[in-house]
Amino acid sequence: MPGEASRARKAAATKAGADIRGEVLLTLAQLRQATPRQLKALLRPHQQDTDHVRRALRNLLDESPPLVGRTHRAQQSYWYCTPAGLAEAAASGELAPTAGRTTRKRIAASKTGLREHGLALVDTVVAFHQAKLADHADWQVEVAHPTPAGNLVPDGIALLNNGSSAFVEIDRTMSYARLVAKLERYEAYRSAPPSGRGNAARAPRSHWQETYAGPSMDRPFPPLLFIFAPAPRRAAPATREAALHERAHRVRGVNYRLTVATTTLQQLTRQGPDRPVWRVAGAGKDRCPLDALPKAR
Repeated sequence: MPGEASRARKAAATKAGADIRGEVLLTLAQLRQATPRQLKALLRPHQQDTDHVRRALRNLLDESPPLVGRTHRAQQSYWYCTPAGLAEAAASGELAPTAGRTTRKRIAASKTGLREHGLALVDTVVAFHQAKLADHADWQVEVAHPTPAGNLVPDGIALLNNGSSAFVEIDRTMSYARLVAKLERYEAYRSAPPSGRGNAARAPRSHWQETYAGPSMDRPFPPLLFIFAPAPRRAAPATREAALHERAHRVRGVNYRLTVATTTLQQLTRQGPDRPVWRVAGAGKDRCPLDALPKAR
């Protein structure tokens, strides 16, 4: 009977929503915000629709107090963790303690213009996840890194499947001066003097060496990946990408101690980060896949 079939599908979605409740909550806590479509791509890529993810989101919304919140724009829903949801995710022990610096202010920002910036980062996470270059659980968002010029806060850091890392920056509205300043902040982080005293077995290391170089110091400074996303009343992503390349040579270390590669969000999501979408600063206009980026020295 049609009614019985409908009830069966609803019951199945309800059960599936309960099964992935924890995954949805942890993913939102880690990535800050996401649409049902993005969550489906990360958690249930082989399902045809978003019914199970939406059921899990509604279950989390119906908790008392609610563990997630949502807002709407252009017939699309955007979901984020509430303070109660962040607390539950942290209490699970499965959320990395350095996964970010979410505050009430940042949660409120999910309802403002910063939302599109955050969703562009999640689209980037989805692209890396689908290409099997980095699992969605192996990302950190807005982690502060100390430099002599003040903290450096990358938009995202991906732990790649080969054990190395990559810094990721999403640009929608930054001025060219701010883009260059961000590059300079990375150079300040890379060149910061070692901290600590070291010991007889090991010389003192800088923060990036302690965090990313590995125990045998065999890994170079992580590449810096700039992804240009569209924004109203701003130059096209390809135009902003070209402008950064024109200015990147002014920053000491670029194309030597800093590997800077760029692409547009459209290229990244349509082709994938494992395809030749990355243009390396100082290396001409040819593009290469992620695993062909030159290593920083």
